[in-house]
Amino acid sequence: MKNIIIKNGIISGLIVSAFMVMSMAWCYKTESFEGSMLVGYASMLAAFSFIFIGVKKYRDTLGEGPLSFGTAFKIGLGIASIASLMYAVAWALEYHFFMPDFLDKMIDATATRLKSENIDPDKLKEKLAQAEAGRVFYSNIFFFLGITFLEIFPVGLIVSLVSALILKKK
Repeated sequence: MKNIIIKNGIISGLIVSAFMVMSMAWCYKTESFEGSMLVGYASMLAAFSFIFIGVKKYRDTLGEGPLSFGTAFKIGLGIASIASLMYAVAWALEYHFFMPDFLDKMIDATATRLKSENIDPDKLKEKLAQAEAGRVFYSNIFFFLGITFLEIFPVGLIVSLVSALILKKK
């Protein structure tokens, strides 16, 4: 079981990390910081398809007889955890070594976009303060990694749940 979790977790992590690195580089290069959530979630689902593949492989080749929901879910969580950790580490490396001014540029782009929307000055001030508050989380590596991990892990959790429900075998 461990080999299936590690192998599929690494493949899933490489896929989602590669998509993230490319999309962040594109956003950074265009300086609009307008990413596509659809592309982001589609890449997560594509990467997390290896949860389904891993659980199915275990059920069909290594599982001796029935596959409980709990075992299937544990396999999925293991794969999702490895992939999410790889995603968080990839973003940490990209941010800290290749895009150290990313947060400054993103906040500036957000401020420019909000000002062009002609919203109420009080709401503008509030939204800009929220954007600035992100600096606190990005300045502490543990918050940084935790927040980044939690960006993607819930998707893996859902895919694990669905995979376990579909692939359990009595």
